[in-house]
Amino acid sequence: MRRWCLFMLTSSLLLAVAGCRATPPGRAEVAVVQWIKHNITVKGRHDMNPIPATAEKIESGKENFAFYCIVCHGRDAQNTGVPFANSMSPPVPSLASPHVQSYTDGQLKWIIENGIAPSGMPASKGILSDDDMWTIVVYLRHLPPAGSLGEPSTYTGNEYSK
Repeated sequence: MRRWCLFMLTSSLLLAVAGCRATPPGRAEVAVVQWIKHNITVKGRHDMNPIPATAEKIESGKENFAFYCIVCHGRDAQNTGVPFANSMSPPVPSLASPHVQSYTDGQLKWIIENGIAPSGMPASKGILSDDDMWTIVVYLRHLPPAGSLGEPSTYTGNEYSK
């Protein structure tokens, strides 16, 4: 009887541990979640960006991006030099990816403003102005080539270099 109880306890613990193992989502799961985000969760689909895509506004968006987004998304918005980008669950997306670029401008602004829980994407409401968020969207539509801006100084060890 004692062996039977020990066997059952051990089996239960092994099943519990095996059930807690995190595995990457499959294609179907990713497709369903992306569809839900694009069509249900993320609002702002029909909001129009009032900021024109001029060189000045792209640069302004780049500066606003550097203020708020660079630590997680890298200087180029493609995770260059961000050591934890692929280790998070879910991973930090490249903002140049077709998945991200398929959002409307209004949806991107909504994501910047409200964040996406529980992904780690924080809300910027009350931190960035509406114009700041819209200029970031303009920058996201005109990203530089991956790696072309280098790594964030935070991760190079040169943060306080002169």
